[in-house]
Amino acid sequence: MESLRAVWLGLIQGLTEFLPVSSSGHLVIGETLLGGVGEGILFEVAVHVGTLGAILLFYRARIFELIGGVLRRDASALRYAAKLVVATLPAVAVGLLLKDTVEAAFDNPALVGVALLGTGAILLTTKRTVHTGTLEEPSWGQALGIGFAQALAIVPGISRSGTTVAAGMALGLAPMAATEFSFLMAVAAISGAAILALPDAQAASPEVVRACLIGGAVALASGLAALWLFVRLLRDRRFHLFAWYAFAAGASFLAYLALAG
Repeated sequence: MESLRAVWLGLIQGLTEFLPVSSSGHLVIGETLLGGVGEGILFEVAVHVGTLGAILLFYRARIFELIGGVLRRDASALRYAAKLVVATLPAVAVGLLLKDTVEAAFDNPALVGVALLGTGAILLTTKRTVHTGTLEEPSWGQALGIGFAQALAIVPGISRSGTTVAAGMALGLAPMAATEFSFLMAVAAISGAAILALPDAQAASPEVVRACLIGGAVALASGLAALWLFVRLLRDRRFHLFAWYAFAAGASFLAYLALAG
């Protein structure tokens, strides 16, 4: 993978990870338009680790608060942290049991186009729920429900941020509470994916490792900018407008694939 290609794909990942348009789907689209296949799941994980760094920086105050509370055995911090763990379990199960199927999905561009249309439908539901949610913390059952939404988003083209935030608001969470839970939940999910990819990293060539490092660094920088924009748009209650972009992207990509044969 050339360095310029790694920069481009890292930029796509960083800008789309936190906007509800599916970063993994856009990576597949970018790889398809650039020609050939990408570096596979290892590069996908590398750029996701870059955006993990963006989450840690953006939510550093809340993360330090939770860590401090857990170390002090504060009941509320322990409860919130445990709910994050519960919400992560469905994605972990899918990642372990369906690893080969998940990897194969990244080699199916048509699936991405269809999944983006599904993302658009999910985002449209937030036009109503963004006004109705009031809860500041999910219940145990709600946390698990958000976790199942995250597991669904393993499919490239289904937005993780869009699906989990939409699920949180549908279950009664206030918009910013749903957003915080979604992105803090991503810390464990992305970290788990990175651990699963370690065997592949040990066998990777120097060229692939260099591409992963470049892509990850670009994803971190652009991810910070995208995360700030995401939060601002949600506060302005314009989250559902991304549905029309997802519809357009999915339909356009499917049309491109049909014309390209």
